[in-house]
Amino acid sequence: MELNIISIIIGGACLIAGTILGKIIFAKNTGKLVEDAKSEAQRIIADGQSQAETLKKEKILEAKEKFVQMKADHEKDVLVRTQKLSDSENRIKQKEQSINQKETNLDKQSKDNEVIKENLNRQIEIVNIKRTELEKHQEEHIRRLEKVAGLSAEDAKAQLIESLTQEAQTKALVIQQEIIEDAKLKANKEARKIVIQTIQRTAAEQAIENSITVFNLESDEIKGSIIGREGRNIRAIEAATGVDLIVDDTPEAIVLSSFDPLRREIARLSLQRLVADGRIHPARIEEVVEKTKKQLEDQVMEIGERTAMEMGIHGLHKELIRMVGRMRFRSSYGQNLLMHSRETANLCSIMAAELGMNPKLAKRAGLLHDIGKVPDEETELSHALLGAKLAEKYGENPAVVNAIGAHHDEMEMKFVISPIIQACDAISGARPGARREIMQQYIQRIKDLENLALAYQGVEKAYAIQAGRELRVIVEAEKVTDDASDKLSFEIAQKIQNEMTFPGQIKVTVIREKRAVNIAR
Repeated sequence: MELNIISIIIGGACLIAGTILGKIIFAKNTGKLVEDAKSEAQRIIADGQSQAETLKKEKILEAKEKFVQMKADHEKDVLVRTQKLSDSENRIKQKEQSINQKETNLDKQSKDNEVIKENLNRQIEIVNIKRTELEKHQEEHIRRLEKVAGLSAEDAKAQLIESLTQEAQTKALVIQQEIIEDAKLKANKEARKIVIQTIQRTAAEQAIENSITVFNLESDEIKGSIIGREGRNIRAIEAATGVDLIVDDTPEAIVLSSFDPLRREIARLSLQRLVADGRIHPARIEEVVEKTKKQLEDQVMEIGERTAMEMGIHGLHKELIRMVGRMRFRSSYGQNLLMHSRETANLCSIMAAELGMNPKLAKRAGLLHDIGKVPDEETELSHALLGAKLAEKYGENPAVVNAIGAHHDEMEMKFVISPIIQACDAISGARPGARREIMQQYIQRIKDLENLALAYQGVEKAYAIQAGRELRVIVEAEKVTDDASDKLSFEIAQKIQNEMTFPGQIKVTVIREKRAVNIAR
């Protein structure tokens, strides 16, 4: 490659020289020009040769340097490969040494195993000899025992088996009884769980009904018009509605008093119309009260239909729908009857679904269970029996009829949903805040609860807390042990359950505390 470059340079110089010679021939007639051209040509040739020599030397030096670099790289590569080969040879030697060592160990272990095997064989022979001797001694011992006991080995085995069988049967009966008790306990827990979940899912309002209604007035001047001359208007209102009107010093208010919410509502609406109209006299009062009664009857039907629709109960007779609507204006122990019936129906539905029964039928019976409390006419029958009679009259399912009549144990329970209705009715009425309780009755119940616990031996103090929902019993540590505390708690709870009437449930907690006191002097 370098020689080609030099040749190219020399060729170029020759070409330039040839060009100059041509110029010389062309100008041969001018001597000075020719001489100058020759001189210029020689100079250019000399410069070209000089440059060619310089370039040749540089290329030769570059080639030498490149050769030296390539040689160094090659030697380095050879050195690395040599090192790798050396490492591989060392590893192979180490593996060979390890294999030789393992072979040596295996040979030694094989010899040791042979020695161990020989020792085991000798020990097995010794054990077999001793086993034979032991069997002989055992046979001799059995013969001696049979001679002393007067029984053969088979008879003794039969007696032992019989004895073990009787013992096993006794233990089995005990275990069976424990399993039965455990199953009962689990069943009770599961039942409580279903009841608690049902109550939680149907949480209802805890407000109770009052027996009075306050009618607000725009000014106290209207009180005179309501009272009328010599009280004729107020007497006419009381006679037409059956509600007592209390006009006192309360500013801008009249109190309507009656235990029948339906009558109070009629009186309130009638007063509202009379005050708005401004014409208040006995004839007008009777007319307005009659119109209000008709309007309220329509409202009662509307309430009953809306309740049945919201509860998803269809096919009710119109009279039953009207009775359901009338429940809105009736209270029982201060608890609104319609709210109580709706709550009972929801409880019955959920509980029946949990137990795998018909939830719609249970809901229907729960809604209608107290229709005997809103009769059109007074009767000597209890509300449960009257309700069953009305339900049967208007074509209800026999299971519903039986559930209504039996929810206070006044009729034999013939269907599975009957006890569900009874339980849910009790739950709705017994929940905290559902019904009003007289203060004297409440205090007496708390005292009876504490006295019942104090009657047991070893009880030092008893406290009814949380409004009578928990009874804490403190016992004397010297007289009552820990095991006896459990038994005492159970007995007190059973006695409360059997002898007392209470809403909800009562938790009995027995506390036993032992104190050891000494004085260091």
